[in-house]
Amino acid sequence: MSDAAPDLVVVGARGQVGRLIAASRPDALLLDRDEVDITDGSSVDRVLSHLGPGSAVVNCAAHTAVDAAETDVAAAEAINVTGPANLARVTAATGARLVHVSTDYVFDGAPPAGDRRPLEPEDLDPAARPPSVYGRTKLDGERSARAADPRTTVVRTAWVYTGAAGGSDFVATMRRLEGERDTVSVVDDQVGSPTYAADLAQALLAVAGTPSTVGTTLHATNVGACSWFELARAVFAGIGADPERVLPTTTADFPRPAPRPAWSVLSPRSWERAGLTPLRDWRSALTAALAADGVTRGG
Repeated sequence: MSDAAPDLVVVGARGQVGRLIAASRPDALLLDRDEVDITDGSSVDRVLSHLGPGSAVVNCAAHTAVDAAETDVAAAEAINVTGPANLARVTAATGARLVHVSTDYVFDGAPPAGDRRPLEPEDLDPAARPPSVYGRTKLDGERSARAADPRTTVVRTAWVYTGAAGGSDFVATMRRLEGERDTVSVVDDQVGSPTYAADLAQALLAVAGTPSTVGTTLHATNVGACSWFELARAVFAGIGADPERVLPTTTADFPRPAPRPAWSVLSPRSWERAGLTPLRDWRSALTAALAADGVTRGG
């Protein structure tokens, strides 16, 4: 490893978003679990002690298995809470900056004041305790990073997908199920903002290159909102299948180990106030994602 301080460090570089950042910035220092264990402070110190004030660390590493986290709490806390704190401790010591990726699950899922408007960063109650282990550990990770380095930039996002064939994200799963089932039932009472991973990767690079965002909390999703049911129908339509084959159901009829937010639409206003270019609307992004993988089916 070179002794020179890198301009950009990507942690979690083989994950869904990290891979796309790496594709745009192959000159960056690309780290995954084989190169650094963020849950181990000595490992983080050893790998990142050569950072300097010109370096930006983008932390894409996370324990994102939402249901598994309900029983594997220690693993979720290690990666989502201890990991960001270790990274932030190093950026504070070296003068580098940390851009930490967080999630809509830090909110409790109830619309602010019951008015179903998009959520602003300041809508998060300081005493909030998200209902899922995943959400709680991600919120604790925001707080642990800020405690170690108040200059940490937190970027919350939601419903991230690539849509690539063979993937496990929601869009990829809908593509697979379209070929396996006559109909698919999807919940229509959870509403959020789908986010194309390629757009999020470019958004995170923009934040890393914008010093004025230091110490802020930003929301970054594709613009607009829909339910999972509406997103599934849009996927079917986008690959040339009949969207009427997607049937609505409710969260109560489709129980999961971890509770999901009923309302987690993130407002783009904080992003715009920071002088950053808003991400495109979610339907345009979905069209681009499906076109990028080049698969359509007859319905």
